[in-house]
Amino acid sequence: MISRFFIERPILANVVAILTIILGVVAVLGLPVAQYPEITPPTVQVTATYPGASARVVADTIALPIEQQVNGVQDMLYMQSTSASDGTYKLVITFKVGTDLDMAQVLVQNRVATASPQLPQDVQKQGAVTKKVSTAILQVIALYSPEGRYDSLFLSNYAWINLRDVLARLPGVGDVNVFGVGQYSMRVWLDPEMLKTFSLDPSDVISAIQQQNLQVPAGQVGMPPAPAGQNFQFPVNVAGRLDEIEEFENIIVKIATGQGSRIIRVKDVGRVELGAQTYSQFCNFDGPAPARVSPYSSCPAPTPCRWPTRSSRPWPSSARASPRASATPSPSTRPISPGPPSMRCTRPCTRPPSWCCSSSWSSCKTGAPPWCRPPPCR
Repeated sequence: MISRFFIERPILANVVAILTIILGVVAVLGLPVAQYPEITPPTVQVTATYPGASARVVADTIALPIEQQVNGVQDMLYMQSTSASDGTYKLVITFKVGTDLDMAQVLVQNRVATASPQLPQDVQKQGAVTKKVSTAILQVIALYSPEGRYDSLFLSNYAWINLRDVLARLPGVGDVNVFGVGQYSMRVWLDPEMLKTFSLDPSDVISAIQQQNLQVPAGQVGMPPAPAGQNFQFPVNVAGRLDEIEEFENIIVKIATGQGSRIIRVKDVGRVELGAQTYSQFCNFDGPAPARVSPYSSCPAPTPCRWPTRSSRPWPSSARASPRASATPSPSTRPISPGPPSMRCTRPCTRPPSWCCSSSWSSCKTGAPPWCRPPPCR
């Protein structure tokens, strides 16, 4: 019946359609962004690194035990994992829309902790990182040197030190990734022939570097209990972690005994250089190799905001139940002054009684008392 009515009156149908479109456009322009529904499923990411392992080894030793434990976590939709040939592992778990992301992160982290004893020792030392991430990239920032004065390693390290933390503190930014060769790293290139000559293997060199590149407390001289007449107390400062290439080259790997005994150092079995943390990534922008910084949007807040009151007690039950409740609130429940902008509502609130203010707090209904007019949402 309704369709027949509009078919017989095409002009009226067109007018109604045009009015509907106009009202929709006006509503879209006036609707606060905070009231847009969340349509992107929240995600939690798990990352781990197994240095020197191939993609097959990473899948067998890291991906298998972690995914067996994480599979079936509460409100999970699906998960996707990537095992790379550089020893890195990434698992992205996607949850249902509206899931509390903080609780989802805790549940995933608990299951990853259950799988930790099954991971290789090198992976356990570095740890498996679990964090909530957003799939929305706000923009991609490219750093480059127009005259070619700085290479990609310098630009990537500059982005890590000077830009990453500053961008991560901006409102609305949840995470910042720096693409490129990464930070500066001290790299040791071993000569297989020299290792064979001195009856060594790479694990011996790694162990020597780990044992001699430490930050250790040296204690104090003259600290109590001290003999009589000891009037001074001095802290002892010793060399900590190594910084220079020459210091790494002089690390003692082995002391050969017997006839022709000698001290074997790192420089005798290889070479040391200050290079990049990884060479598996690179970026190009109009020729020069730059670094790229990608900020991601922050995850939505799991709980609605609340208007501060002079008392922690909730609103009176009479005010919530009856729209004709008294417009004069008790002193213990009257909202305080708006305060600084940081205290203002930025998301839809449902805490106040419906007879008082609208759900978005952008305006008050007719007849609301003067004390119940909070500032509009930003």
